[in-house]
Amino acid sequence: MTTARTRLPVGLLTLQGDYARHEASFRALGCTTASVRRPAELAHVGCLVIPGGESTTMTRLIDLAGLREPLREFALEKPVMGTCAGLIMLARDLADESATHGVTSLGLLNCTVRRNAYGRQIDSFTADVELDDCLAGQPPFPAVFIRAPRITLVGDGVAVVARHEGQPVAVRQGRLLGLAFHPELTNDQRLHQAFLDLA
Repeated sequence: MTTARTRLPVGLLTLQGDYARHEASFRALGCTTASVRRPAELAHVGCLVIPGGESTTMTRLIDLAGLREPLREFALEKPVMGTCAGLIMLARDLADESATHGVTSLGLLNCTVRRNAYGRQIDSFTADVELDDCLAGQPPFPAVFIRAPRITLVGDGVAVVARHEGQPVAVRQGRLLGLAFHPELTNDQRLHQAFLDLA
């Protein structure tokens, strides 16, 4: 199965990070996937996932690969999901410029994000988060937070998809989906399916 609208594979940005678990999640949903490491490869996928990882390394590799502007252009027309560091890369603004350590986001998703706001690796946790927007009315989602960014400001045109303790942890702007946590580390594919439904 490919994405419904484009009949093209799900693209996975495989420069760095936890893309293999995303691949397993999409395959569990019957999808084909394709690796994206170069600008030309974007033409062969119907949507794209920017996985969790190290946002400083991801920034450097995106620029080295010449992917910054091609990714922006891709997101104007096709769905993109960013998880954890991927959310940081999608965000319009990063809070506390002194703590960004060279991270430069793509500036696509109208929200402000603070890096590592839920603590260090040792502070990782799992929590049931309340779903809204396209998943409203469904049971909570078991979200895995690892050095997670915090969404500190949600701008115009952005819907909150999930909340933890009343704070937004997943947001959607049109066909852009940003999650502070790692849905690929669970056996629950509802958020991956919701992303496919945007295609």
